[in-house]
Order: sequence, then structure tokens, then C-alpha cells
Amino acid sequence: MSNDRGEDQVQSDAENQGGDILPESEEQKPLKDGDFLDPLMEEMDTPNSGRDLESVYDIPIKVSAVLGNARLKVKDVMKMRKGDVVELDRAVGDAIDIWVNNRLVARGEVVVVEERLGITMTEIIKTDKAQA
Repeated sequence: MSNDRGEDQVQSDAENQGGDILPESEEQKPLKDGDFLDPLMEEMDTPNSGRDLESVYDIPIKVSAVLGNARLKVKDVMKMRKGDVVELDRAVGDAIDIWVNNRLVARGEVVVVEERLGITMTEIIKTDKAQA
């Protein structure tokens, strides 16, 4: 079965219907890995990208500084009084663990800042995403 309409007629119909016909000189180039990211990366490199982070500033996170651990029986905890000492599994001067949302992210030291306790991070823990 043959079509009486020629190729020129098909192109003309497509143009009349708003279809896009690329000129023969403009060939479509195949996409390479990451081509679709280039415009996004350029947008992120703009000076406004800092303002884009403002949307995550109000997300609450849980930060914990762990000086050490101890195992006690409930009956021993119930006997505790003010001034009792709980022995931890770390020595004085050992680094403390800094946890964010139940993930170990750093180690540090306890410091005093204007009569308040603080933490100085001395080591950032890089975790493998495959382990997470």
C-alpha cells in the first residue's frame, strides 16, 4: 500500500499543526552522562545558592555528646543519691563522641566557654554510605 502524500506534504502538515521540525543542519546530539545536570549545577553556583539552603535551616536535628557509657542494674540506679559517682568506660582526656540523629559524625574534647561547657571537634568521622 503506497502513500500518495509526499515527504514535503508531511513536513508542511507538521508545521501547520505546530510540530517542531528541526532544520537538516541542526542534528540532535546524543546526551552524555551528566548533561541534564549541567544547568542545575550552574544554577547552584550562583550567589543566591546560600539563600536556597534557608529552607532546611528550620529542620530539627538531635545532637548528642557522649562522654562515656556505663551499665547499671535498675536496683543500683534506684539506690543512687546526690553526689554518687558513676564510673564511665573512658579515661579522663579521651575524646568524646558527637552524634547527630543517632549517627556518629565526629569526636572532640570538652572545653569551658564563658563558664559553660562546650565541645571542640577534633576529628570528623567519614562514614561509607554503603554502611549506612
